[in-house]
Amino acid sequence: MQYHALSIAKHGGLVDLIGYKDEDIDSALHPDIASNSAIEIISVTPTPDFLRAGNKWLFVFLGPLKVLFQTWSLWIALGYKAKPAKWLLVQNPPSIPTLAIAGVISFLRNSRLVIDWHNFGHTILALRLSKAHALVQISRVYEHVCSRLASAHLTVTDAMMRVIKRDYRAQAPVLSLHDRPAAHFQPLVRERRLAFLEKLPEVADFAGTVELGKTKLIVSSTSWTPDEDFSILLDALVQYSDLAMTSHPYLPEIIAVITGKGPLKDHFLDQIQLLKSQDKLEMVTFRTAWLSTEEYASLLSIADLGVSLHKSSSGVDLPMKVVDMFGAGLPVAGWGDFEAWSELVKDGVNGRSFTDALGLKSILMDLFGGDGKELQNLREGALREGTRRWDDEWDRVAGRLFGLVP
Repeated sequence: MQYHALSIAKHGGLVDLIGYKDEDIDSALHPDIASNSAIEIISVTPTPDFLRAGNKWLFVFLGPLKVLFQTWSLWIALGYKAKPAKWLLVQNPPSIPTLAIAGVISFLRNSRLVIDWHNFGHTILALRLSKAHALVQISRVYEHVCSRLASAHLTVTDAMMRVIKRDYRAQAPVLSLHDRPAAHFQPLVRERRLAFLEKLPEVADFAGTVELGKTKLIVSSTSWTPDEDFSILLDALVQYSDLAMTSHPYLPEIIAVITGKGPLKDHFLDQIQLLKSQDKLEMVTFRTAWLSTEEYASLLSIADLGVSLHKSSSGVDLPMKVVDMFGAGLPVAGWGDFEAWSELVKDGVNGRSFTDALGLKSILMDLFGGDGKELQNLREGALREGTRRWDDEWDRVAGRLFGLVP
């Protein structure tokens, strides 16, 4: 949504950017937004901790209370803090209660509602409960009904566009707007690569060996949620380390930097510590980081391989992290067992696909244990894919929809 705001402002529009206030807002916020006078940031009161149930059974009871609190918070933000606008652009998910509140506010203020579909809320809820659960079925119907309130729809993939048209029977225009990297995701020139390696605390002690290629740097950005199975990466690296210490001593050491925050982070950090104590990760070092936008972009540009653990709950969404990696010229190894994956990643051209830990381990061995030609070819493919930028895609689709681009 930050990219949408910047694009609208770039073409002369005024934007109220509404979202939850985060304790790390300074690092999460795009650097150009805070300094843009055309964009006003409006904070939604965050949900109290006691309503954030991690337990499945508690969720059933606390969930409705959480929805009531969010309904009130969004109503205040959209109905009172934000100014009336010609367009109301809302990202989905989250669906409940966002879509309903946005629909009512759009009606009362005579705004045109545009839903920016990144996934489906009911498929994400099914990860926590089950597809057959009553709350999931209610969420699915709710999403269908609320979709009828929109004046237009944007989808991140062609596959999702087909679902909205076919299954949701949308009467309003449905436009495919693929995520593309923003301008700040760029490959680093060689002179700046070593300087950044030495500057970033998470990798500074490996700067020399990474620069020489003796240590391989992999990066994975995760929200530490059930739709990203971090155990696949962990298992693959345990297998890789074992081979590097025994039958394949030519395999280089790996430093894996994992960025992001989320509910399962502490659980996996405990697992990593246990494996380290058992000497099962002797050739692998894990580092976690929460980085600013500029630092994250630079980290991607100096890495050897990006890893995407995103398992699409719907089969038709795509992880934005892969788009950013391509923008930095970073090839990707990712979970590819879903319909929309091939819209972004071309296996053997700009990345590689896996469906389990064994497959990821094989990819790491192929790319890091050979002469480097395959990895270089993938990097060149990532660079080509990264030339397709956000501004060009947005102007062609959303800019014309909003009447800001002829």
